[in-house]
Amino acid sequence: MSRLFESAVIGPMTLRNRFVRSATWEGMATPAGEVTPRLVETTAALARGGVGLIISGHAYIRPEGQAGPGQLGAYGDELVPGLRRMAAAAHDHGAKILLQLAHAGYFAAERLTGAMPLAVSASVKLDDTPRREMRLADIGDLVAAFAAAAVRAKAAGFDGVQIHSAHGYCLNQFLSPLFNRRQDSYGGALENRVRVHLETIRAVRRAVGDDYPVLLKINGRDFADGGLELHDSAAAAQLMEAAGLDAVELSSGMTRFSKLGSARKGITNQKKEAYNQEEAKAFKQRLRIPLILVGGIRSLPVAERLVAENICDFISMSRPFIREPDLINRWASGDRRKAACASDNLCYGPARSGEGLYCVTAAKKKKANT
Repeated sequence: MSRLFESAVIGPMTLRNRFVRSATWEGMATPAGEVTPRLVETTAALARGGVGLIISGHAYIRPEGQAGPGQLGAYGDELVPGLRRMAAAAHDHGAKILLQLAHAGYFAAERLTGAMPLAVSASVKLDDTPRREMRLADIGDLVAAFAAAAVRAKAAGFDGVQIHSAHGYCLNQFLSPLFNRRQDSYGGALENRVRVHLETIRAVRRAVGDDYPVLLKINGRDFADGGLELHDSAAAAQLMEAAGLDAVELSSGMTRFSKLGSARKGITNQKKEAYNQEEAKAFKQRLRIPLILVGGIRSLPVAERLVAENICDFISMSRPFIREPDLINRWASGDRRKAACASDNLCYGPARSGEGLYCVTAAKKKKANT
């Protein structure tokens, strides 16, 4: 049996295998960010399908930090009962689950929040949307909100949390020179741009204790002119490890203003898979904690090679599980065919429209065959 199917450890957490469902915006929560029966069933299906660790869709930690419709919330204690049902759905079928904590910052959806989006630097104008620069008090509130949301995750029975600092979200914006042009202690040199991350990690760690897993998702590169580059991201991750992380998940690209997005299309062969593996090699040289790699992994042989060659420690996927929540069980049974995901990104359309995430390509195929 492949090493991928053996149990593995992240901090104090033991997983049944090395497969991770990367955080995926399902668009299935209520307008207030509450967990719905559909979201609970989606979680249960992933757990039944054999994945070792489920990372929830990005949960907004403050009302003004919401990014899109149907997004999961973690901003208030009233959300804990629903989150508890979601965590139980994973545990009932042998999986562990983390709550991903996020704030959209520059990309917050004013049409949903009713509040002007917050920017790391007001001078950055990539579109025509008015934004307000974050004051020092706003940064303090942000850090406190991450810690409070982590406490809610723990109270709801989640096995840990993942801090979202990738894909152009607020913490990524602090780290990226494209968005961060501040002249104070949070801007300029890398040690300033990473300051809010270190404050957040330490605040979360104080809030949940030393025996509760705290992970972080980071971009290796933004793939945008003037954006975050590998030498800074890898160095920042090393500083974050020292602040108290248990593992890092490596991704790349942004949802907007990026030459290469986080979810690339046209992954038609193994050479196009694992498109963040070169960045992973640089991270591996700096980190002692486990590295989780996401980005276009579709084939079991590719996943096996990545771990065998010590490029990463855990294999993370998102889109393949939208079409095949039971992919890991299929591979474990001996059916080694690549994931059926077409990498066409049509699945995101229903989520944007408020319908909720599903594989459009599979639905079309099923309809054509009936």
